[in-house]
Amino acid sequence: MRRTAVLGSAGTLLAGTLIAGAMAAPAATADDAQGQRNASSRHQSGGAEAYGVKVAAQKAARTGISWKDCPADWGLEKPIKCGYVTVPLDYSKPYGKQITLAVDRIGNTGSPQDRQGSLVYNPGGPGGSGLKFPRRVVTKNQIWAGAAKAYDLVGFDPRGVGRSTPISCVDPQEFVKAPKLDPVPDSEADKQAQRKLAAEYAAGCKERSGWMLPHMTTPNTARDLDVIRAALGDRKLNYVGVSYGTYLGAVYSELFPTHVRRMVLDSVVNPSTKKIWYEVNLDQDIAFEGRWKDWMKWVAANDATYHIGNTVEKVQKQWEKLRASAKKSPVGGVVGPAELIVFFQSAPYYDSSWAPVASIWSKYLAGDTAALVEAAGPDMANTAGNIASENGNAVYTAVECADAKWPTSWNKWNRDNSKLHEKYPFLTWSNAWMNLPCATWGVKQQHALDIKPGKGLPPVLIAQSTRDAATPYAGAVELHKRLKGSRLITERDAGSHGITNLGNPCLDSRVQSYLVSGKLDSRDVTCAPHAAPKP
Repeated sequence: MRRTAVLGSAGTLLAGTLIAGAMAAPAATADDAQGQRNASSRHQSGGAEAYGVKVAAQKAARTGISWKDCPADWGLEKPIKCGYVTVPLDYSKPYGKQITLAVDRIGNTGSPQDRQGSLVYNPGGPGGSGLKFPRRVVTKNQIWAGAAKAYDLVGFDPRGVGRSTPISCVDPQEFVKAPKLDPVPDSEADKQAQRKLAAEYAAGCKERSGWMLPHMTTPNTARDLDVIRAALGDRKLNYVGVSYGTYLGAVYSELFPTHVRRMVLDSVVNPSTKKIWYEVNLDQDIAFEGRWKDWMKWVAANDATYHIGNTVEKVQKQWEKLRASAKKSPVGGVVGPAELIVFFQSAPYYDSSWAPVASIWSKYLAGDTAALVEAAGPDMANTAGNIASENGNAVYTAVECADAKWPTSWNKWNRDNSKLHEKYPFLTWSNAWMNLPCATWGVKQQHALDIKPGKGLPPVLIAQSTRDAATPYAGAVELHKRLKGSRLITERDAGSHGITNLGNPCLDSRVQSYLVSGKLDSRDVTCAPHAAPKP
């Protein structure tokens, strides 16, 4: 699950929306008129979305995808091909306004006889782009070589994201400006200021993208995924989802259990209706504190390299000292406590960040502030990157706010987060402010979908590390219970987020065997951790 921003400045609200990104509805025909009458009838019987996705999928299957060389600014090398799939904005109105989804593909590396169809990927978020997935062939990623031999690797930008019809909540340049307010409040006035910013952000989302917000839900993205499947010419879906992508996969399995062929879900969002999404984020605060301490222990063990502190307590004191200093005088004028949290949280997120974050911190302590400013401060000249950053945060907020009911009582938010902060101070308040726009969301919120797929769902492979900070282990256990016949591979004593690309042979061999041959172990498996990061 994605966390890349602290909502410390909502920026200015600009009039207008991104309607230009949507495709106009096609001219009505006699068949369309009959279809609209059928859709109306289905709506009255409660099956409007199911009918709508069937209409859209049938159309996509007929139309297919016009594959072309990817635009130069997409950063996707040949022989990757790019295209678009058209889907309804509102599946209860399949003949109404349409939006576009950007997709890309690289053909399987094996023979025509080896090919088993497409393997579609979602990296998480909400708000992440999957378009880089086919590059695992171009970059000769050996972990995925077996799957690439059997499948076309397919990526896509979900609705609202990037190269698809995008949404926005605030001017991107304003969004990245720094320093932002310290997320840890010192007073009630600080809390009031953050509440005001969160409400302004919610209002900005509605002003700039209100036409799309009611339809920015995970069930709709799952419906989009089924239309993509049809457009690819696949009878059933082969899918890999990481982080939020696991929730997307779980929702797809609920809506389309008989359309699934193979499904790998890596680092699992807890699908319980009691957890989505408010309590999922509270659980995340607790897990981040544990993984933060894991990293500090590693830093202390490598004090000869980093000179930050040779005990966890000393490293923690250095963090508190850095935070207090940046609060008093932001580093380089732009890196305050909010920016520090965004940068440092990558260490408890990913093992691959352990050494780089520690190295930059070490340089700062030795008197080199430039590295920290470059890593944690905004790059106002990178307008494309800033647009992507703002867009990703907008989609994250829109999907989580629309998927489920959120508490509207500030007393509840204040009570829950104040209590958590006492024991889990690293992430709690920054996470609260990031999600607080959902408390004043100006668009109807849905009830979270109850994930209990019926008959027809084949065995699903679930992979999870026990100390994952972003998606705590309990989520994988919960999903495993709900997906009958699934298998859970546990990576014990590890906590990196997204474990199917780390090079753990115990895990990798099983993922490849499942994708290529459909084989699963007769029971759940526990793997030793992947290799620890080197300083």
